[in-house]
Amino acid sequence: MEDVKQYMKKVGQQARAASRLMAQASTNAKNHALENIATAIQLGSARLIAENAKDVAAAKANGLDAASVDRLTLTEKTIKGMVEGLQQIAQLADPIGEIDGMHYRPSGIQVGKMRVPLGVIGIIYESRPNVTADAAGLCLKSGNAAILRGGSEAIHSNQAIAACVHQGLREAGLPETAVQVVNTTDRAAVGELITMKDYVDVIVPRGGKELIERVSSEARIPVIKHLHGVCHVYIDDEADLHKAIRIADNAKTHRYGVCNAMETLLVNANVAAKVLPELCRIYLDKGVELRGDEASRKLVPQMKVATEEDWHTEYLAAILSIRVVADLDEALAHIATYGSQHTDSIVTENYSKAMRFLREVDSSSVMVNASTRFADGFEYGLGAEIGISTDKIHARGPVGLEGLTSQKYIVLGSGQIRI
Repeated sequence: MEDVKQYMKKVGQQARAASRLMAQASTNAKNHALENIATAIQLGSARLIAENAKDVAAAKANGLDAASVDRLTLTEKTIKGMVEGLQQIAQLADPIGEIDGMHYRPSGIQVGKMRVPLGVIGIIYESRPNVTADAAGLCLKSGNAAILRGGSEAIHSNQAIAACVHQGLREAGLPETAVQVVNTTDRAAVGELITMKDYVDVIVPRGGKELIERVSSEARIPVIKHLHGVCHVYIDDEADLHKAIRIADNAKTHRYGVCNAMETLLVNANVAAKVLPELCRIYLDKGVELRGDEASRKLVPQMKVATEEDWHTEYLAAILSIRVVADLDEALAHIATYGSQHTDSIVTENYSKAMRFLREVDSSSVMVNASTRFADGFEYGLGAEIGISTDKIHARGPVGLEGLTSQKYIVLGSGQIRI
């Protein structure tokens, strides 16, 4: 334990020192580092896949569930996504140093706000090694230092990606310690990281509910988080049913083990008989287990009975809850009762209903006629995301560059004194 404590203290000290240098780094230097990291990952893809194969083999041998193995696995496609994400971050405007709202006060001083880095960001995540590249890129561009603690199941993958990150930083003349990947799988490292308030300014947990609840309860540092993603699609009685079927299919079956996958489908009673049999045939052909209320089961007898617990559940698997509702009011009430304030979508051609849904659904992403799978930093044009926040203070939704910054007041005077 003492060895881990000392190791993490050293990591924290190095990160704090690097954060001061990163806050001063030019946009050109940061972009150069991002481009170099992207190139290193692209050229090193074969090595990354080979290292990842070690993690995947160990995960399967240890009985890791299929959804987690899917998130763990690196492919040419996911590596290409990492490269594109880094390149997109490099092309985004640098938020650091932006000045907003400068105005004169009666005293003659000018007052405004300047955007600045948060400092040192600790990120704790499970399974997904691509988070290492995404998080490094976003923290780097926003002028922060990062301490990354990936899951023990991805240790080989994360270290291989970290080598690419360090190469890119080195070639750009920036400190390698600006991005540190914790090299121990000891769980005590997490306990140290979330309590190092002298060295870390904010913690971002990305992973299962157990991890996020632990971090939220034990951290002595501010946390940006979401606990779970119980996402809904509501098919209105004024929906284009062709659109509705495509959207509801994609929202559930595009990928199962992700936080923006639909977990509950709500269908207006006036169109349920038209849309549910066809849509459920698609789900059943793809092996999705359906759990419905009484009205849904009358239309699709293959459904199992949905329990009260099902409406609260983030499955992260090929399971879907379905409920028939009387109208938009009942859909809104269901989402307010069972939703997790992550992502919810309405399919409708009625403008007034769409605008009401946007106003009244209290989630970090609210959509009209689009799949919930778009709730993602890359898809929103943020380059990548460091996570999804369902909190209401500081950052909400996919957290990109701006979410990793703060603002400070600046005052320009010409000799004024207060009298």
